Amino acid sequence: MDGQQEQAGAVPEPGYPPYWEADVVLSDGGTVHLRPIRTDDADRLVTFFHRWSAETVYRRFFTVRSDLTPTEVSRFVTVDYHDRVAIVAELGGDMVAVARYDRLPGTDEAEVAFVVEDAHQGRGLGSVLLEHLAAAARERGIGSFLAEVLPGNRRMVGVFTDAGYVARREYGDGVVRLSFPIERTELSESVMRAREHRAEARSVERLLVPRSVAVVGASRERGTIGRRLLDNVLVGDFAGDVYAVNAAGGEIGGRTAYLRVSDIPGDVDLVLVATPASSVLEVVEDCARKGVKGLVIVSSGFAEVGAEGLELQRKVVAAARANGMRVVGPNCLGVINTDPEIRLNATLAPASPGRGQVGFFCHAGALGIAILEEVEARGLGISTFVSAGNRADVSGNDMLQLWQEDPATDVVLLYLESFGNPRKFGRIARRVARRKPVVAVKGARSLTGPPAWLAGSGVRTNDTAVDELFRQSGVIRVDTLTALFDTAVLLAHQPLPAGRKVAVVGNSAALALLAADACLASGLEVTASLDVGAEGTAEDFRAALGATLARDDVDAVVTVFVPGLTQPEPDLAGVLADVTLDATKPVVSTFYGFLGVAAPGSVPSYRSPEAGVQALARAVEYAEWRATPSGALPEFEVDTEQAQLVIDRALAESPEGGELSTSRTARLLEAYGITVLPTLVVDTAAGAMAAADRVGYPVALKSTAAQLRHRTDMGSVQLDLYDAASVATAFAAIAMLGHRTVAVQPMAAGIATVVGLSDDPSFGPLVSFGLAGVATDLLGDVGYRSLPLTDVDAAGLVRSVRAAPLLFGHRGDDPVDVGALEDLLLRLGMLADRHPEVVGVAFDPVLVAETGISVLSATVRVAPPSPSWEDEARRLG
Repeated sequence: MDGQQEQAGAVPEPGYPPYWEADVVLSDGGTVHLRPIRTDDADRLVTFFHRWSAETVYRRFFTVRSDLTPTEVSRFVTVDYHDRVAIVAELGGDMVAVARYDRLPGTDEAEVAFVVEDAHQGRGLGSVLLEHLAAAARERGIGSFLAEVLPGNRRMVGVFTDAGYVARREYGDGVVRLSFPIERTELSESVMRAREHRAEARSVERLLVPRSVAVVGASRERGTIGRRLLDNVLVGDFAGDVYAVNAAGGEIGGRTAYLRVSDIPGDVDLVLVATPASSVLEVVEDCARKGVKGLVIVSSGFAEVGAEGLELQRKVVAAARANGMRVVGPNCLGVINTDPEIRLNATLAPASPGRGQVGFFCHAGALGIAILEEVEARGLGISTFVSAGNRADVSGNDMLQLWQEDPATDVVLLYLESFGNPRKFGRIARRVARRKPVVAVKGARSLTGPPAWLAGSGVRTNDTAVDELFRQSGVIRVDTLTALFDTAVLLAHQPLPAGRKVAVVGNSAALALLAADACLASGLEVTASLDVGAEGTAEDFRAALGATLARDDVDAVVTVFVPGLTQPEPDLAGVLADVTLDATKPVVSTFYGFLGVAAPGSVPSYRSPEAGVQALARAVEYAEWRATPSGALPEFEVDTEQAQLVIDRALAESPEGGELSTSRTARLLEAYGITVLPTLVVDTAAGAMAAADRVGYPVALKSTAAQLRHRTDMGSVQLDLYDAASVATAFAAIAMLGHRTVAVQPMAAGIATVVGLSDDPSFGPLVSFGLAGVATDLLGDVGYRSLPLTDVDAAGLVRSVRAAPLLFGHRGDDPVDVGALEDLLLRLGMLADRHPEVVGVAFDPVLVAETGISVLSATVRVAPPSPSWEDEARRLG
């Protein structure tokens, strides 16, 4: 959902920016809807004013008054969405806060004012409104805000100063005058993200830690969905109050069935909805009247059935968010919290797994039951579980916000079928993965578009970009649920490996060989192999394992054991538990072919050595990523004003956007320190010779025909031309191919690479890199990184392609200037990050020499910026 809501009777106004609308989460976990003010808000504004306390009135107007004049009301609700802007916060259809700015004539400064209803002060509304108002102002060319605040209004002063902006204060006439630039800074960005994290984590926590639960659609008939939900909550021994709601009333399972949620005498935190889809909106509206905090909608019949269901789903979520509620589902399995003080099984699954250290999020409801059964079979245990179904509201991003600092969750597992907001996922996942492992199955590889049930909620992008997003974010990607659990059981019970050196200990030479081969195939190094023999005793295993774990050249141990045919079986489980109790190195095992945890709370066991080794290899790669510095954003001296001027002039001439001219491309790139080799285009031999004189010998001639570019095999590229005669001959050779227009450039040498920027529909801007020619064109050997690009990202991007060794002195060749190449990638990343109008860039080719690089050709495409404020201000997604 994008947060847009159309109120009944609302009339679209000229210039109204619908993409400024947003559903946001406040510091207490509740939600409100933000939107620009409209002229039809006059009555709502007056009603809003009448709910203010005398103190709030005084702080806003610096005087005591009992009403707004008609002239004031008209002025407040009449804006132009450019020089005069106001954004309102709505909850349950009521206006609860307003923020506005008025540009000072002929300047890039604007006066701002805020007011929050007394009952909603302290919920973080002021901070959220400031973020959105500043984003709108930046879009309209405003660079700084001015505000007048009474000295005693510390809360409002704090809104400005706590936002990460550097404010200048002046005192006079009994007021504090604050002025501050509103450009995005590293500090303001970090402040916004920290608040977003806390608010979204709190909003999901309210769903998982309720004090009371009501089941709407509870039935007297056992086996029905509503009755199963009610029974599971009760059998799970939920720690709070449980209520049954049924339209027929009466009694269900020995307890009173209320007709509506609003009829329940006590407070209700969480409502489980199991009624027909057609009645769910009415249930949501009733829950709003009751003040419910969250909904789990297991009902089907929404987006998964088509356009009509999708529209109903949007209305349900919009109504919930507008009344401060978050929604899990619809068409979901439900939620689980195994905390012994909560004991919540609000799912259709017959049993809840035991307490564990793993948090699990998945989309598909039906798959959730199989997942929970596998968790139980592996002895893994979970902390919390959320099956989001159609994921109309609560998403994997929300759960990551919660699990980041959840002390009960050490490992995060995700089963994803699409991304709602991949850019936000990458940003949050990278932060979480620095603290705890995140393992993900990205399903739906075979689909060419999003699943039907996810229509409108996310766009599936190419799988290579998904891989790169996960890799850049530190997420461990696996292909199957089996691999997911293989990896999870290791990460949940064993320390991370410090390196790639592995020892194999066992009583079977055959299994040991399989384990060693699997290590080599997974990029691990086998440094030791100990065979205790088929007749080995428990003490033999103890000694071998202890000695192996103590070796400096061992980072992890793989144990393999099969029972002997004649000897009594040693107590290997006890040995594993004892020896690894205080071990700082991971141990995995193939133990009787048992799947799960061989030694309780200790060593994971796999049916085959290969499965255990592959899980270990994933843990090694993750540990290496976590040990790698997160990197720093570049700090180049660039001319953003010149670059923006070039872009603005191009879009003024072509509002729909398009490719920049050669001269504009050069000026734009020069502003970011990127130089394109001079190119002169001619169509005669005489012109070619004159051009060669101008750029300086030696030169290269190239056909400008798209199908002939870079085709040295066809003679359309003529190199190393040192005099006029060779230029004339080269021009004639190219003209014989049927195209007389050629480009003349100074000669440059080096390994040809391709650098680009593309605006992926799911991920936004992606910087790409590959080696020019067959590696890129035929084999698709291209790497991607999302923005913002750090120095570590740039270095990783260069090394991510399979042909990268050619840059580092392959087969005795001299290495080239990779540092200069990384510098180019960082400058391009900064350009794209600061100027969202730049939607496409192609540097083809970029020659990388032993010293320096040469950009031979550059094309840049601009377009109006996408109306997505994901990186500008907080919003749900």
